[in-house]
Amino acid sequence: MCIGIPGQICELLAGNLARVEVCGVRREVDLTLVGTHDENGQPRLGQWVLVHVGFAMSLINEREARETLEALQTMFEVEPDVGALLYGEENR
Repeated sequence: MCIGIPGQICELLAGNLARVEVCGVRREVDLTLVGTHDENGQPRLGQWVLVHVGFAMSLINEREARETLEALQTMFEVEPDVGALLYGEENR
């Protein structure tokens, strides 16, 4: 099963890389598939993306992102391995 985790773009880095925040943890993510700027040339700072294995797979709206994070946090209560996805391997 593949799972995508919602994260908010908080910093653009070199090339197609960005720093994305997921549940307070900042991760480096590749934005090649969604682009660093929108169709109007505006940077994607503050936008939400669905992250899987270090790549932003798609853009999502904030409501969908928050609902998905809430569902994953509920899963974490019964399946602790979900915590690695949300909070990083070091917080397992």
